[in-house]
Amino acid sequence: MTLSEIRRSAIEPALALLPAKMSSQQAEVMLLAIGLQESRFVHRRQIKGPARSFWQAEKGGGMVHGIARHHLTEFLALAVADARGVAPVNDDQVYIAIEHDDVLAAALARLLLWTDPFKLPAEHDVEGAWQLYLRTWRPGAHSRGTQQQKDELRAKWARNYAAAIREVYR
Repeated sequence: MTLSEIRRSAIEPALALLPAKMSSQQAEVMLLAIGLQESRFVHRRQIKGPARSFWQAEKGGGMVHGIARHHLTEFLALAVADARGVAPVNDDQVYIAIEHDDVLAAALARLLLWTDPFKLPAEHDVEGAWQLYLRTWRPGAHSRGTQQQKDELRAKWARNYAAAIREVYR
C-alpha cells in the first residue's frame, strides 16, 4: 500500500473520529513513519511475533490495552472502538479487530501518541520524532538489540521519517 493510499483509506478517516486538536500534518507524519518502521504497510501481522496491524500493536501493549485505561485517552478509545463496532475494554476483541481494521488501528495509534507528555516534534526534528517513537512504541528490537542493530534501526527511522515528511508536505 502506498503512503497516499494509507493516508486516504486509514489515517484521514481515523483522525476524523478524534477531536480536531489531534489532527495535524505532524500527527500524520508520525503515523506514517511509525507504520513504515513497524510494517512498511505490508504486514498486518508481525512476521515473528504477536503484534498486529500496520502499527504492530501487542495485546497487552499501549495501543490495545494502555490507551483504553489512560486518563487522557480512555473515553476517546471507547468512542473510537464503539464507532468501529468493537468492545474497547475487551483487549482480545480490539487486538483481533486491528489486524483488519486499518481505521481503528490508525486511531488507536494516534491515541497512543497523545499519551506522551511532550508535543509532537517539529517537521524536521527527526531525533525528537525518534525519541517519541521509542517512548511510545518501545520497540523490542531496539531495547534488546546490539549497538549495531540500534544504529541500523535509527538509520531506518531517518529514511522512513523522510519518506513520511515528503508525503505529507508535498
